[in-house]
Amino acid sequence: MVEIKFCGLMREIDAAFASAVGGSYAGVIFAGGPRQLTPEQAAIVLAGAAPDVQRVGVFGADFRERIPRAIAAVPLDVVQLHGDPTVADIRAARALYSGTIWAAVRVAGNSMPALAAELFGEADAVLLDALAPGALGAPGALGALGGTGRRVEWPMIAGDVARIRAGGMMVLAGGLNGANVRDAIAALEPDVVDVSSGVETAPGLKDHESMTAFAHAVLRSGT
Repeated sequence: MVEIKFCGLMREIDAAFASAVGGSYAGVIFAGGPRQLTPEQAAIVLAGAAPDVQRVGVFGADFRERIPRAIAAVPLDVVQLHGDPTVADIRAARALYSGTIWAAVRVAGNSMPALAAELFGEADAVLLDALAPGALGAPGALGALGGTGRRVEWPMIAGDVARIRAGGMMVLAGGLNGANVRDAIAALEPDVVDVSSGVETAPGLKDHESMTAFAHAVLRSGT
C-alpha cells in the first residue's frame, strides 16, 4: 500500500485532518518560501497529528544551522533535505540528527540528475520533485524548493527510476493531486506520495475536501 505525506502544513487543524484521512507523514517547511515555519510554530502545528504519524521537517541548503534548532523544539521522525543535497550533505545531516533522512532530487523533463543513484545508496529514501523555474528571492538560482505545483513527467523518467532505484525507498512529489495521483503511482510505483499545493486553496491553507479526495484516490490505486 502506498503511503501518503501531507506536506507544507501550517495549521494544527490540517495536521489533525491529515491523520484522520490516512496520512502516514505530516510535513512542515523550514526551507524558506510561503509555508516556512519557525520551530516553535511547527511544534504547534504537528501537535495536531496523531501519535503514529511520522513528523517530517523539510530543510534547505542551510540545514546545518536549522536542524539543531528544529529538533530542539519539534520531535521530528524524518529530516528531508531539499536544495539539491549531495552525499556529503546527507552525511553531514547524520552528524546532527540520528533519525531517518530523505534526500530530494529535482527532476527536469525526462532527465534524472546523475547524482540520483548515489543518493539512493546513501539516504533512507529519495524524494523526486519537479525542478521549477524561478527562485525563492534569488534571481538566477535553480528554482523554488517544492510546493510549486509543477509536475514530474512520470512516464518519461520511469525507465531511469526503475534502473537506479535498486529497491530503495522512493517518495514522489511534484504536482500531485486527487485527479492524477493514481496515474503517477501506476507509472513510478513509489512507496510514498507527497502532496502540498495539490490540496490547497492558497499556500499553506489545506482544503479538506481535496485532502479526502487525494487519500481516496491513493487507496483506489491499490485495487
